[in-house]
Amino acid sequence: MPHYYSPDSAAGDHAIRGHIVTVKADPFLFSDALVEYNDGLIIIEGGVITAVGEYAEMKDKLQPDTHVDHHPDGIITAGFIDTHVHYVQTGIIAAFGAQLIDWLNTYTFVAEQKFADKAYADAVAKVFFDQLLANGTTTALTFCAVYPDSVDAFFEEASRRNMRMAGGKVLMNRNAPEHLLDTTQSGYDDSKALIEKWHGKGRNHYAVTPRFAPTSTQDQLEAAATLLREYPGTLMHTHVSENLGEIAWVKSLFPDANGYLDVYDRAGLLQPGAVLAHGVHLTAHERLRVHETGSAISHCPTSNLFLGSGLFHVHQAKNHTHPMKVGLGTDIGAGTSFSLLSTMNEAYKVAQLVQYPLDAVKMLYLATLGSAEAMGLEDKIGSIEVGKEADLVVLDTKATPLLEFRSAQVETLEEQLFVLATMGDDRVIHTTYIAGNVAYSRDGH
Repeated sequence: MPHYYSPDSAAGDHAIRGHIVTVKADPFLFSDALVEYNDGLIIIEGGVITAVGEYAEMKDKLQPDTHVDHHPDGIITAGFIDTHVHYVQTGIIAAFGAQLIDWLNTYTFVAEQKFADKAYADAVAKVFFDQLLANGTTTALTFCAVYPDSVDAFFEEASRRNMRMAGGKVLMNRNAPEHLLDTTQSGYDDSKALIEKWHGKGRNHYAVTPRFAPTSTQDQLEAAATLLREYPGTLMHTHVSENLGEIAWVKSLFPDANGYLDVYDRAGLLQPGAVLAHGVHLTAHERLRVHETGSAISHCPTSNLFLGSGLFHVHQAKNHTHPMKVGLGTDIGAGTSFSLLSTMNEAYKVAQLVQYPLDAVKMLYLATLGSAEAMGLEDKIGSIEVGKEADLVVLDTKATPLLEFRSAQVETLEEQLFVLATMGDDRVIHTTYIAGNVAYSRDGH
């Protein structure tokens, strides 16, 4: 049976051995981004990687009493990073489809009102974090609800599990049910208090979170930008250009703006650490502006397909002249799976539909280092390198009889990674490590 472990249930100083695979650079730009150790060793002290390399060359560095977790049949990679997810929508995953605005009104706004109850928020947070770990996700950038208690529930659970997580209270002062609305002042005040309570405490990061332009007035967007200036290092998390109807709505609400992205740009919200979900319909000028400001896009293929929002052109996003930072997002609950392996599978299909062959190394990058770069956390997480935190996942290439049969046919590492991304889901996740400690074990040992 699967088992979840508390952060103090295993020693922090130990080592992990097995087939190590990681991405050290952007493979859209560099050809030598993939690093592999066929029989590798990761030495961990205090939750941080202090050495990594081939076991034969590294074993003499082990102290005599060092415990070594050996995974001879797995692939060890950096933990997956989800750059856009709504923990408060966990309960409406797989709600029968509608276009974006109808989906928000029918499902989302109804579900989020339940988070006024702290006990309910606590219960959902536990389910949410269990699902992250069971799917190999070690970090996520998360929308909470409008209620500060929903943010407390999120960060309390993140702290209990010692996970590097980011989230924030959603800001929305118009175009939503009355019980979900704040005001420009209350939204600012609540966010400020939450930043001071949670940001930088342990492994927590606060994200200033205007839901999207239609649910915030200009002055609320500017108040959000004020918070970013007052608290450097906080993230900014919102949506952009997901749906054509949404874009038309934004144009009617902000007639003076030069497009959807410009609404955020004029307010002062675009900067490194700003993650904009979707970006399906960005123009060439808008993509350039994302690049110039150091902002990032979260590509959410399962959600975009489920809601019929459109096809994200990843090759345009990652062009060599002005590449944008791009990570993967599950976008639960419009997204249909917590699994970033399943999300890679859908990203591949979306890329195929726009005539771009998205290979396995690029997919792994988008789910790990690319997502870390999008959040400005690439110095801490996203790859298996000395000095980075030991948030890791062990993938089982024999998780199902069909996967075991298919894996026996592979001839290259890239083929094996592609098979895992195409056929994989939570069953492939054998072990998830948080700061070097086992946080989830599929087999319970």
